[in-house]
Amino acid sequence: MSITKKATILAVGLGLVTLSACGSSGGGGESGDSRTVTLVSHDSWAASKEVIAAFEKESGYRVKVLKDGDAGQAVNKAILTKDNPQGDVFFGIDNTLLSRALDNGLFQPYEAKDADRVKPEYRADQGRHRVTPVDTGDICVNYDKEWFSEHKLTPPASFDDLIEPRYKNLLVTENAATSSPGLGFLLGTAARYGDGWPEYWKKLKANGVKVVDGWEQAYNEEFSGSAAGRKAKADRPLVVSYASSPPAEVIYADPRPDTAPTGIVPGTCFRQVEYAGLLSNAKNPEGGKALLDFLIGKRFQDDMPLNMFVYPVRDDAKVPADFARFGPQAENPQTMDPDEIAGHRDEWVKSWTSLVLK
Repeated sequence: MSITKKATILAVGLGLVTLSACGSSGGGGESGDSRTVTLVSHDSWAASKEVIAAFEKESGYRVKVLKDGDAGQAVNKAILTKDNPQGDVFFGIDNTLLSRALDNGLFQPYEAKDADRVKPEYRADQGRHRVTPVDTGDICVNYDKEWFSEHKLTPPASFDDLIEPRYKNLLVTENAATSSPGLGFLLGTAARYGDGWPEYWKKLKANGVKVVDGWEQAYNEEFSGSAAGRKAKADRPLVVSYASSPPAEVIYADPRPDTAPTGIVPGTCFRQVEYAGLLSNAKNPEGGKALLDFLIGKRFQDDMPLNMFVYPVRDDAKVPADFARFGPQAENPQTMDPDEIAGHRDEWVKSWTSLVLK
C-alpha cells in the first residue's frame, strides 16, 4: 500500500489508501541494474521516506515502486506478465486472492529473515514460503454516528441486524466481483451463514442494499459519515469499509476531533491478511530477497500503521496509541481458510452477481 498524506488517505484499508510511494514508479527491475529492486503493488502502497531511505542505505539497493491499480487488477496483470515480470517483488495480494497467484506460479520460494516473528495465525503456504505475510486488517461495516444519533436509531451490531426493516435503504457495499472489500464482505457472510449465504443476500437486497463498483465511490460518494460524503450530502449512513477507517477520519481531520465521527459494526468484520512474494523470473532476486526481509523487519512494521492504516504481523511490532484507540482490531472477526476460499470464490462471486446485480 502506498501513501502521500492528503485527504484522499481516507481511502483507508488494505489495498485502498492512495498515497504516493517513496521510490519513483517505473518498470520492472532492469537487467544490468543489479542495485535497483522493483516493487510491484496496488495503488495503496505507502511507507515513510526516511524508512525507505534507511533500507536503501543499509542494503545498497535503490527501491523503485510500480503501482498497478487496485488489488485485483494488479494481481491479474502480474499473473499475465509472470514470464517477464514488471519487477522483483509483488506486494498486496490478500487471503481472498492468494490461491489464484499460487496456482498460477506467480512466486518463487523464499523464507524471509525474521519470518519466525510473524504471528502464527497470519502465516500461509507453510513449508513452501512462496509468500510472506506483511499486514492485516478487518473489513467491517462502518456507521455514521451523527446520523444515527439524529434519527434516534441504534446502530446495527451484526450481519443479522442489517436485514431488519429499520435499516432499510441505509447500507452501501462494493461489487464483490470488482472490489476487495466487496469480496471480503461476501466471504464474511459465507463464513457466517455457510450454505445459507444466498438466502441472506436475498434478504439484504430486499432491504435496499446499494451496490457500487468500488470503495472510493462507496465511501467518499455514498457514505454520509466520511469527510467527502458529508460535503457531498451523501445519504447512506452504513458502508462496507475497514476497521481502520475511523482512525483516519480522526488523524487527518482539521480540526482534529476528540472522537471518531464513525464507528464499526463489530459483528460484520472479516479478517484480511496481505502478503508479498518474490516474483518468478525476477531480474534481481537477491534485491527482492532483501526487500522481503525489510517488509517484515521491525522498522517497516512499526512504520506501517499510520502510513497504510493496517496492523503489523510481527509479534514485537509497536502500534501507535491513536491508531489502536480509534481503530482496534475486531475481537471475533469472521475468517476463512485460504483453501476454502480457493475452492469456492469464483463460484460464489458468480452466484452473488446473478443474485444481487440482476
